[in-house]
Amino acid sequence: MFRLLTVLAFFIALEIYSFQLIRTLSRDHWWKWIYLAVSILVIINVILQFILHPDRTQVNDSRDIAVTVVLAFFALKVVFFLFMFGEDIYRSIEGLITSLSRKREPDQSFLPGRREFLAKVGLAVAALPFGAILYGAWRGKYDYQVREYELSFDDLPEAFDGYTITQLSDIHVGSFDDKDEVAYAVKLANEQQSDLILFTGDLVNNEAKEMNGWEDIFGSLTAKDGIYSVLGNHDYGDYVQWDSKEAKEENMQQLYKVQKDMGWRLLLDENEKITRGADSISLVGVQNWGGGRFPKYGDLQKAAAGLSKEEFKVLLSHDPTHWDLQVKNDEKKYHLTLSGHTHGMQFGIEIPGFIKLSPAWFIYKKWAGIYKEADQFLNVNRGFGFLGYSGRAGIWPEITVITLKRKA
Repeated sequence: MFRLLTVLAFFIALEIYSFQLIRTLSRDHWWKWIYLAVSILVIINVILQFILHPDRTQVNDSRDIAVTVVLAFFALKVVFFLFMFGEDIYRSIEGLITSLSRKREPDQSFLPGRREFLAKVGLAVAALPFGAILYGAWRGKYDYQVREYELSFDDLPEAFDGYTITQLSDIHVGSFDDKDEVAYAVKLANEQQSDLILFTGDLVNNEAKEMNGWEDIFGSLTAKDGIYSVLGNHDYGDYVQWDSKEAKEENMQQLYKVQKDMGWRLLLDENEKITRGADSISLVGVQNWGGGRFPKYGDLQKAAAGLSKEEFKVLLSHDPTHWDLQVKNDEKKYHLTLSGHTHGMQFGIEIPGFIKLSPAWFIYKKWAGIYKEADQFLNVNRGFGFLGYSGRAGIWPEITVITLKRKA
């Protein structure tokens, strides 16, 4: 109840401060009321769209547009809030100093008036995330980026020096609305000519039937040593009201079959070896397991059964929180863990070597890119697809290429 009241208070504050900024700019002009009316209509529209189109397993353009517009206005209002609230803190300090120094006139207000210049700056700054979210829904969701990393290990078997892995994650096929763009991305993944392709979960949003019509595109992925996959939290159908347990199980069997038919090897708490002459590395695939409210299906010990600490291991685990909670301190030692799940919240700012910011940071300690502790690595893929917000702004869809190197 307290959390709900806190969230409600935050949104009320957003609305009040946003209106304050617009009112400062408009003064006695009527268009501040236009802004308020539009703001209310945007909220009413998104509620109406979810009432009219409650089936979230189906792509719906009007609902997606409504969500995008709400998020754009939300980003706009957050910036408005920061500027106006920050100004209120300054005004309060200024008013207090004036009162204590007895420079305030008897009929003078304690708080100085709002500055129109600051409101103009706030409006200009807010236009950036507002525009970015709209662009992300128009083009950003298909702006695929290839990210390349070279990782070095003391104990990498010699035959695997220079071995390449392409990682894909979080396809969320039920969200796509442009087959040509997705086919281009799959072609881009194949052009990396990696030795191995690994997929780290969330093939669908909710149901296996979302893959209907997409099998040929994703079935065209190819790599010398094959394509291996694991399940993510969305793959189990836990967010659907099934008619029976049997219906849910049938959905799972259908998902298993579609991956098999595409030539993917789904690892369900198990491991397999990739060999090069007398050398080998082990692929370990664990079912979804992580912190928080998401279901825990995986069993790391079962997945690594029969493997020793000395063997070089690449672990596929959808949720990156698994790494901190179990993986990195496991006695068997997992040299490289590949995860996804966070999507980088599909929104943020990344300038290599300078800045890396996203709302995902408030939820996940490790939300995108390479992390290292001792001699173990974790890569959190930013995701191939999108969910919820039908777009990506600043955190672009990702194809990861990792080259394994043996230290001299």
